[in-house]
Amino acid sequence: MTTTDTLLKHTALTDLHTALGAKMVPFAGYLMPVQYEGINIEHDLVRNRVGVFDVSHMGEFILKGPDALDLIQRVTSNDASKLSPGKAQYSCFPNETGGIVDDLIVYSLEDGHWMLVVNASNIEKDWNWIQKFNTKNVEMINISDRTSLLAVQGPNALAVIQKLTDVKLVEIPYYNFTKGKVAGCSNVLISNTGYTGAGGFELYFDNEHAITIWNALMEAGKEFDIKPAGLGCRDTLRLEMGFCLYGNDIDDETSPLEAGLGWITKFTKEFTNSAALKVQKEVGAQRKLVGFELIDKGIPRHGYELIDADGNTIGVVTSGTQSPTLQKAIGMGYVTSAHAVEGTEIFVKIRDKAIKASVLKTPFLKK
Repeated sequence: MTTTDTLLKHTALTDLHTALGAKMVPFAGYLMPVQYEGINIEHDLVRNRVGVFDVSHMGEFILKGPDALDLIQRVTSNDASKLSPGKAQYSCFPNETGGIVDDLIVYSLEDGHWMLVVNASNIEKDWNWIQKFNTKNVEMINISDRTSLLAVQGPNALAVIQKLTDVKLVEIPYYNFTKGKVAGCSNVLISNTGYTGAGGFELYFDNEHAITIWNALMEAGKEFDIKPAGLGCRDTLRLEMGFCLYGNDIDDETSPLEAGLGWITKFTKEFTNSAALKVQKEVGAQRKLVGFELIDKGIPRHGYELIDADGNTIGVVTSGTQSPTLQKAIGMGYVTSAHAVEGTEIFVKIRDKAIKASVLKTPFLKK
């Protein structure tokens, strides 16, 4: 382990990943497994069978008290008042200048008791942002460092976890959750969520249970060819579904409406910058995040220029890859609204060459 590695945060499973031969890389201040056998192999594993991701680097905040919902409503774009205990919701923190502080999942644990799950790279930033608006002294507890999170993803995920719990997983709808025992460990939050589009569950629990639950999953999943999966294929999986990645497709400069996140932007309440965003909705965004596939040979990468047939700059690539499932190059990027119509011909500038592409409606992978 290098000196740089020792300065990075570790999850409760870091040593296990290293022992399994994972390629470990710095990610959001943590030492994380990017791949084990290979990104394409692990991508296929999750898409068609079942894989396990250690995503314990994610941040978890508990908000408690009679004014907790009011605070959440003021800082998030979605309408958390629609949530009853046992339900979760995708949302974002709009900033005061039209962009996004972060995207997150809001969990309604019980009346007056909430959990917010945020991106690892934004834990401190998000905490400070929420505190800025915490004018009614809502109790806030950062449980990130003591919480582990495993994403068991793929068509066989339910069958694997069901062998380890008495909770009837089939009765937990998408974006719902419950608490129960898994592999004999108590107080595990079992959530029908994930960012792969392959189906599955996410398990939140205290760090002390990490090794026990990991080993139990691997044993229970042997008949399904379960294996660990790294962050590399997590990225290709989410891109095939057209899911936004913070820092790439959304950031402090992109509005939720530009990013196609109007469905989580509810103007039935007031929230940070809601008045300006409402005007943007009425007038129409000047640029939009679109999906596209390459017609000519090449791979689009983050930051590549998008141009029209005359060579005029019309936008920028935010994410791109060679899709392991579709066997073609796909990407997402912001383009002027006039070029955001499905079927529009655009070009990706790769090493000074204009590579032809076509705007597509996401998800790229149709179910």
